[in-house]
Amino acid sequence: MAATDPVAERLDRFMARANAIYYATHDPFADFTTSPEIGQVFGEIVGLWAAVVWQSLGRPAPVILAEAGPGRGTLMADALRAIRRAVPAFGAALQVHLIETSPRLRAVQAARIPGAVWHDELASVPDAPLILLANEFLDALPIRQFVRRGDGWTERFVAGGEWTERPAFAGDVPPGRAAGDGDIVELNEPARGFVAAVAARLCRQPGAALFLDYGPARSAAGDSLQALADKRPVNPLAVAGSADLTAHVDFADLAAVARASGSAVQGPETQGAFLSALGLFQRTERLARGQPAKASALMQAARRLADPEAMGQLFKVLALRSPGAPALPGLGDR
Repeated sequence: MAATDPVAERLDRFMARANAIYYATHDPFADFTTSPEIGQVFGEIVGLWAAVVWQSLGRPAPVILAEAGPGRGTLMADALRAIRRAVPAFGAALQVHLIETSPRLRAVQAARIPGAVWHDELASVPDAPLILLANEFLDALPIRQFVRRGDGWTERFVAGGEWTERPAFAGDVPPGRAAGDGDIVELNEPARGFVAAVAARLCRQPGAALFLDYGPARSAAGDSLQALADKRPVNPLAVAGSADLTAHVDFADLAAVARASGSAVQGPETQGAFLSALGLFQRTERLARGQPAKASALMQAARRLADPEAMGQLFKVLALRSPGAPALPGLGDR
């Protein structure tokens, strides 16, 4: 197809449109499984992490406990159960706010998280002390792709279910990426904007943010766009809305964005190291002793979350905190 085809759609616009249709018309959890759905310990550990952070911030009340992209509400429901049992003062002080645009998913979340307040975007979340959670949220935000062609760059568009390319503006291409002829470099502008907004908010009010997602710790060239339907990889350029489209998160780039926006940064760390440091296996063993019939399934779930051969290495954790706030648990400073 010619590069000047007027119906060609820039990749990020195609991806945004496709995912908006997909989440409005599908149960995404029929096509993929996220960490909170694998085992309750994941959400419980994240909730207790938030409780420790709240205490380190001086126990502000009220405090907003927010989640971006809360899915079925499983993570938040598990987190709240653990919080209210272990740190009831935090449970009394917090207000739950959810950033979710899908009416279908909001209805599911409402059944699990009574009293939550919903938002289409971060900007409408009240400006108050904040602890933000975001699990597999950034990977679904739309990316742009640039291709090195000789001494210049082109940008990838979608037309008729196929790739086409158009000349790119040099200033749009992320700097500092080693790329040979034909290599692809990705840019996630909405993820950069979201992280920058969170970092700026943490400079105004005490708080922290925890991002758990998949991707490399260091920026690298390559095509990471993928699509899942019925739990199987499919062509990402198929009919818009027929599959869930995601891409690897560039953690190094987002960490740099957060620092430039004024927040302190910890990580990225592997999910396996983070969960292990917070007691994943100890907590799982205690649960297993109380539920012997489920012991094997509980331990298998923990290994799936933390083992390098499963989710432990590919998935990373990045955390932001207000300048001058105490270091966050489970993560080193970088």
